[in-house]
Amino acid sequence: MNSESQEKNNRQGLLTNITGAGKGKTTSALGSALRALGRGWKVTIIQFIKDDRPTGEKLFFQNTTLPVEFLSMGVGFSWEASITPEEHIKAVAEAWKIACHYLKDEATELLILDELNVALHLKWLQVSDILPSICSRPVRQHVIITGRNAPEELIAASDMVSEIKEIKHPFQLGIKAQPGVEY
Repeated sequence: MNSESQEKNNRQGLLTNITGAGKGKTTSALGSALRALGRGWKVTIIQFIKDDRPTGEKLFFQNTTLPVEFLSMGVGFSWEASITPEEHIKAVAEAWKIACHYLKDEATELLILDELNVALHLKWLQVSDILPSICSRPVRQHVIITGRNAPEELIAASDMVSEIKEIKHPFQLGIKAQPGVEY
């Protein structure tokens, strides 16, 4: 058995939650995706809130031959008044249905559920409905959940939790989000 096969057989999948009010939750998860892809892992990223806007990460993953699937399933930011709660709930339910497929897939070695914490906080999904699927995933599958306001039950179930805290942000100076840095 080569060292790569041995590493995979010895791996224990972790549940990681990256939460907090600061910028960098998705960025951190995508950094983990790059590490996993560098190891040849199959990675799936599902965005629960973000829509089909052409972000830098979306453009990158659309133009790569690496073993990654990138699915933006949301309808837009939660604070956008033009989007009804019903539209968000429908999109989030569909994203969760797709996530459940990957949570059963032995070949998916890293699954990123981007902004799932937001959907849970806003009660578009219930923690009690998602935890059984997350906890019964394949033993070697890593899952990273991102978003503000991680529910306490999900924090308790996680193996690792990191909180991103905003100390200073260019938005406070009137500087808009910058392509290539923030999206």
